[in-house]
Order: sequence, then structure tokens, then C-alpha cells
Amino acid sequence: MDSRKLLNLALSKGGDYADLYVEKSFYNTITLQDGEVNAAGVHQEGGLGIRVVKGQNTGYAFTESAVPSDREKTALIASHIANNGAVVKTADRFTTAQLPNRYPSLIPWESMSVHDKMPFLYRLNELIFEQDKRVSKVIARLENSTSSIDFYNSYGDHFSDIRPLASLLVVCIMEQNGHRETASVSRSFRMGAEFLTHELVSQLAKEVTERTAFLFDAQQPKGGEMPVVMSAGSSGILLHEAIGHAFEADFIRKNESVFSDKMGEKICRNGIYVIDDGTLQGNRGSLNIDDEGVPAQKTYMVTDGILTSFLHDRISARFFNTTPTGNGRRESFRYAPLPRMRATYMENGKDTEESLIASIKKGLYVDTFSNGQVQIGAGDFTFFVKSGYLIENGKLTQPIKDTNIIGNGPRTLSTIAGVANNLLIDDGTWTCGKGQTCPVSCGMPSVLVESLTVGGRI
Repeated sequence: MDSRKLLNLALSKGGDYADLYVEKSFYNTITLQDGEVNAAGVHQEGGLGIRVVKGQNTGYAFTESAVPSDREKTALIASHIANNGAVVKTADRFTTAQLPNRYPSLIPWESMSVHDKMPFLYRLNELIFEQDKRVSKVIARLENSTSSIDFYNSYGDHFSDIRPLASLLVVCIMEQNGHRETASVSRSFRMGAEFLTHELVSQLAKEVTERTAFLFDAQQPKGGEMPVVMSAGSSGILLHEAIGHAFEADFIRKNESVFSDKMGEKICRNGIYVIDDGTLQGNRGSLNIDDEGVPAQKTYMVTDGILTSFLHDRISARFFNTTPTGNGRRESFRYAPLPRMRATYMENGKDTEESLIASIKKGLYVDTFSNGQVQIGAGDFTFFVKSGYLIENGKLTQPIKDTNIIGNGPRTLSTIAGVANNLLIDDGTWTCGKGQTCPVSCGMPSVLVESLTVGGRI
């Protein structure tokens, strides 16, 4: 592929900048249901995405063809975002970035066949049925992918990256006296086939049976305004939904975020640090380098209670005259990059989870979550709580399930009254949607929010 020729064609009508994103990806899935591995899939795709940036506007085109003339046509399509402006030439030569490797694949997935994977799913199914006689059905799904990326831009930057991703999800269904409960657990890392171990299978089997059995004794709580202690780990969805999206700088640039005018202001109590991090070894959301050639980094969005950074791609960074934060991400070569989160979490505080619970006379403790959503402009968010406990007189009492937590991002941040010292990054199969999907992760120590709206029984 003549990268310089394609970039010069992309800039032939003007423009400030252009880049090429070349991808080849392999996806494999294997599913167990009703005691049998009864589905497996292999998918391969590849192509080229070409982007031209003119001011704050983007021209983007992609092709699945490797034929040079087809790729040249794609470059010319992308070029139409510019209209007879000054022509910028691509750098004379490319400099290849030397990247750290945050996700070495010790055992390539390509070396492991479907038949090699099947015993792990059968053992997972067997262990779950052994642990509880109420189990009626198990569904387990193993997914793995490997994406090979080559990136070039008009500045002369080049990088190559190989990105593995592995996920194991299991759903358990139990029945008791005509009543049915369902729960799921998952793990996901940027790893090769060393991801798949008997220890992992045993952990998931134990967790999913305990989580499902818990629900038989749980009740939907009464709704209302109340203090909420959010447990360590998957409570990080609060950060993702309540503030993470609102810190993505394309929303800031368009003045669509509730935080657009808050830079440098105190938005929560002292001692709170909120981070978006692309550098965690093997983490689902980590990157060696983002999808527009910016090295991944650890970005402090909130520092000691003060808003100190948004999440920038190249376009927003140029608009705000700042440095990109390595958050330019895309689903595949078919999409232009956007500011997206990676691993979003809060640093440890000085409290303990026990002291946070003990401080509440009547409230809620929540520990398992699923999907959430947010209105960027207003900052209002909601997410679904699968399980937790009532807090009564400083103690965990009645198990609860199936309720919604509703709040406002800025208000919730400002009413965090305590942060524990038990930070946990949740390694589940979190996926973020924003017109395109990206793998992410989240985490948090246990925190006490003084008041949230809990949806439940009247």
C-alpha cells in the first residue's frame, strides 16, 4: 500500500490533516447451552478507513477492498470535506512509534482450536450444576478476537499494534417452588489463550451460583430518596454514566455537556480523584496507542475535587489548544474516531466500607449492576441495580434486587460524603455505546452518596 500517495490524495482538496487506519480482525465464538457446545463461529474482516480533518469538520470514508484503485477512490471521497483550500503535503517519510506492550499474548488464540476450548465450557457447566440443585439451565459463551492495526498520518507518524481480547460470560438460571431467578458473571481481558484456565472456570462457577441463589431471598426495595453506599468494583458504572460521558471533549466542544463551563472548578469534595486510564496491564479498556496515533496515558479528570481534564481526541485538543489524552477510539475501520473512555475509576479514599455503612440509619447498599444511560446535556443518569441490601441502623439487613438508581452527575459528585480504601477494577464485559461500540472497564472503591433516587415499591 502506498500510504503517502493515499494521504496526499486525501489532502488534494485542502485540509489540515489526514490519517489512514488499516485493520485486519479475527473473531471466534463458542457457546454452550443445554449441556452441549452447540454453536461456534469464526469471522474475519478487514479494510481501510481514511479521515480528512478540516477545522472542526471531518471527512471519512472506508473500503474493504485491497485493490489500489479502490483505495485511491476512497481517499478522494474523504477529501471532499475540504473545498479548494491550501494543500498540505504529507511528510516525506514515516517514523514508526516504538510502543510498550500492555497486552502481550503469551499463547496466540490462533493456536487453540474449538476442540481445545470445549472442555473448559463443559467443566464450567458441570461445576455450576454440582454447586446447587436448583440450577435448571446454564449458558456459557467464550469470545476471542485479535485485531492487527496499521496507522499512518500526514505528520509522518506510523504505528502497528496487535490487540487481543478475550471474554467468558456465563448465565445461570435457577428454579425454586415455581419461581425462577437469573444472574450472570463475566471476565474479559486483553490476553491470549492463557486467559482460559481451570482457575477462572472455578471462580465464575462459584460466583454465578452464589449470585443467582442470593436473589431468591431478595425483594424489591421501597422507592424514594435515600443515602446509598455503592460497593467496590462494578459501582464504577456511576463514574462512567454520571460523569465519564459528560467529560468526553466532543460534547464539551459542542457545549452539550453539563460540565462544559466547569474546567478548573471544584466539583466534589477534597480527596476525590477520578481517572480515565489506558495503561492498565491486560485491561479490557487499555491500549498501547489510541486509534489516531496518540500514546495511551493515565488522565486525571478530577484532581483533589477539581475538574482538571476532559477526554480529548486530536480534534477537540486542537480546538482547546491542549494535548490529546489518548482517547481517540473507534469500533473498527468503518468508523471515524471519537473521544471515548477506556478504564474509568476513582482512587482510594481514607474511609472503610464498614464505617460508611455504619454511618447510615436507613438507606441502601448496592453491589451488582447492569446497563445504564445518561443525558449528556442535563447530566441526568440511571442504571439498573441487580442486587444489594437494605441498610438499617448501620447494618446490612434485607437483601434487595431489581431496582433503578436515578441521579444527576454534578449533584451526585458533590454529595459523595465518603470514599473507602478498597478500590476494585471490575473485569467484566463492559461495552460502551456512542453510535459505535468500544470495550471499556470501570471501577471504584466503596463510596457513600448522601442522596439518590431509588426506584422500587411504593
